[in-house]
Amino acid sequence: MVRPRHDSFCQEPCVSSTVNISCWIKSNGIHRQEKPVPAIRPPLPRQRGVIALLLGATLLGMLAVLGLALDLAQLYNRKAELQIMADAAAIAAARELNGTASGIDNAVAAAATAAGKFTYRYNALAVQWSNNAVRFAATPATPDDNWADAAAAQGAPTRMLYAKVDTRQLASDPGLVETVFMRLGGVGGGDAETAARAVAGRASTLVTPLAICAQSATPAAARANVSGNSGYNELVEFGFRRGVAYDLMQLNPHDVTPAHYLIDPLAAPGTTGTAGDFATAVVGPFVCTGQLAMPTVSGDKLTVQRGFPLLDLYRQLNSRFDDYTGKLCLAETAPPDSNIKPFVYTTSWMAPAAATQTAATWISGGKLWTRADPLPGDASNTAPQYGPLWAGARAVPYSAYVAQPVEPASGYSVFATSAWSSLYTPGPPSASGYPTNKSTATPYSQTGGASYFQAPSTPHLPGVANRRVLNVALLACPVAAGAIASASVLGVGRFFMTVPATSSSLSAEFAGVAPAASLSGAVELKR
Repeated sequence: MVRPRHDSFCQEPCVSSTVNISCWIKSNGIHRQEKPVPAIRPPLPRQRGVIALLLGATLLGMLAVLGLALDLAQLYNRKAELQIMADAAAIAAARELNGTASGIDNAVAAAATAAGKFTYRYNALAVQWSNNAVRFAATPATPDDNWADAAAAQGAPTRMLYAKVDTRQLASDPGLVETVFMRLGGVGGGDAETAARAVAGRASTLVTPLAICAQSATPAAARANVSGNSGYNELVEFGFRRGVAYDLMQLNPHDVTPAHYLIDPLAAPGTTGTAGDFATAVVGPFVCTGQLAMPTVSGDKLTVQRGFPLLDLYRQLNSRFDDYTGKLCLAETAPPDSNIKPFVYTTSWMAPAAATQTAATWISGGKLWTRADPLPGDASNTAPQYGPLWAGARAVPYSAYVAQPVEPASGYSVFATSAWSSLYTPGPPSASGYPTNKSTATPYSQTGGASYFQAPSTPHLPGVANRRVLNVALLACPVAAGAIASASVLGVGRFFMTVPATSSSLSAEFAGVAPAASLSGAVELKR
């Protein structure tokens, strides 16, 4: 029998056991150390159902998130539906704003019609319109409380340039969304609310950045051409006679020095422009298109620069005659007129022939006039001094005029050419060779014949009718002193370019006052 013994390697007796085998090995002169085998622990007690509880909690959380997502999707969809409707209604309303009380009525009706075409709640419900949902203001930045309803807007229609549609003011409550999971979770009482608002208005106005002095501050007056015969009383608007050509660079009813102005194309009425806005590179594109980057030119004072720089801008004006010299304008944004025929005085339809391209200038009483301005009885006038008459517009009897902000769509009735002998005296011209294919015909209105018509070049066909008509601001003069000043606009005159402009002259025939509705540029959303 092997007896236990002690040695220097072990403090306890060595026995033949797994735990103390290392001690035994050492006691027999073997010095290799072996890792002890760990003792086996008893197993932990089993935890039944934990995985099921965790899975259930996870599924409930996922279901809650999914339900919230579904409710939020309903809100998002409802918001999108209402926004599309509000945008369409606001744009429709803004397009009808033309500075008149009837324009306000038309805007409300247009908004209602546009809204009536939309449904919501996934195309299940129709919009129940209320006129209170559309309101009007002079600027898009007007605080919510200061937008006017239709009744209030009719009190100052000329300033109502923007329309706002708010779905919160509709007869029904289309923004109310009945949720499911929010209701079960007690979030927000179970229902949610959304709404949409849109503001729209003009982004531009169809006015060339050119302003001249009104020859008179009176919007409409009768010119008695034949004493005692009112049948020849002629409509004169702000001192201009329809069918008479003027050199817009040679007018001033208050002094002998011509007065003309360049409009800041970026500074809306009532705002202050900057000198940089008058740079040719800035103004040139606006002259090409005949537009200003503002909703209107009336309602407050415009910023103008004294002296229209025709030398720098006449080529931009001539894009209307299919002349793109220097590529200062693009035909895509500034197309030519559909009839680019120049009506030169030397080949006009008058007998005797005109001696000048425009009514000859005339100084009287320290003022700069034209030969078309004096009242009947001035024997110094002669027929050739009138320049070519009725190239694009015809004289209108005062009896045809009705004081209204919008001229009839068909225009006023006009004088016949047989009236020339009574309208342009003394030494009246006759309309020799004037178009007679219809009672309202003018040389410009012709669509054929080399004498009166010329189409633009093939790449630029068909052109745009009336591009040769410049909408020019008529200022209350005299304008305050200074190179850059503020000026009030009395109206906007339509001037038909009879021939291309030169570096020093701009010959244009007066064609009447432009109705506010005709000056509306593109309408855009402002929200």
